[in-house]
Amino acid sequence: MIHFEHVSKVFKKTPVLDDVNLDISPGERIALVGSNGAGKTTLIRCLLGEYVSDGTITVDGLSAREERKRVLQRIGFVPQLPPPLKMPVSDVIRFAAGTCDADPARMEAASATLGLDIPSVARQPFVKLSGGQKQKLLIGIALGRNCDVLIMDEPAANLDPDSRRAFFRLLSGLSPETVMLISSHRLDEVASLVNRVVELDRGKVVLDDRVADAVDLTGVLECVIELNRAEPALATSLTEWGFVDEGDGCRWRGSVPGPDRLRFLAMMSRYAGILSGLSLKEVRDEKGEAAQ
Repeated sequence: MIHFEHVSKVFKKTPVLDDVNLDISPGERIALVGSNGAGKTTLIRCLLGEYVSDGTITVDGLSAREERKRVLQRIGFVPQLPPPLKMPVSDVIRFAAGTCDADPARMEAASATLGLDIPSVARQPFVKLSGGQKQKLLIGIALGRNCDVLIMDEPAANLDPDSRRAFFRLLSGLSPETVMLISSHRLDEVASLVNRVVELDRGKVVLDDRVADAVDLTGVLECVIELNRAEPALATSLTEWGFVDEGDGCRWRGSVPGPDRLRFLAMMSRYAGILSGLSLKEVRDEKGEAAQ
């Protein structure tokens, strides 16, 4: 579906992409990883037709650069840095829907699922929204489009746990044929969302590996934490995750979205010295299926 052939890009005599060759098929969910400066953002911008590059980039046979308008109609994009748009939120939604012949109501509904109250911010300039509000709106716009390619750059970075859980539910509702390309400098942040990992280093593909299918994006893990003493900093973090204190700050109960298990355990590892017990158990319904 997406084809990169001998793609190279040079900025001021410095190679940023160096003979990249990739083929991406329908249904593949790819983690594009690498350190800062590895070429991830440049590769995405070439795919979006923003940059002229050597080589060939096509989406279902359409040139990403020469037939950019037709290609972009098929792509939902969530940037890492929100654009500095001064137009009201309602105009942003109408404009985005008009570029791809989509229903604005779908974008509003997706944003609302993530926790953004559209009526309350409709007249506000986009640039005046908080970081989390901007992210929810951009994700809602991308998921509300009629697209078969979804490109996301650190998409859940500014989302609270409830919004992340809703985000994973929305992803699970996408067509199984949808291509997902998720850029990140940390594999652990996106590992549970993908079935293929592509790593860039100094503009070259140094790893291209298929992995097991992603964790059920709708799965939830019940969690109980026991501590040998209370810790205010940890209490703040657990409260942000939606946990409830059941014993003077030494026993906590809550739930963790399945795709967030690695991020949660990474957070808990910082408090290993006061941890006396931790259990994670997947919630299942009467049919034995992961609960939603």
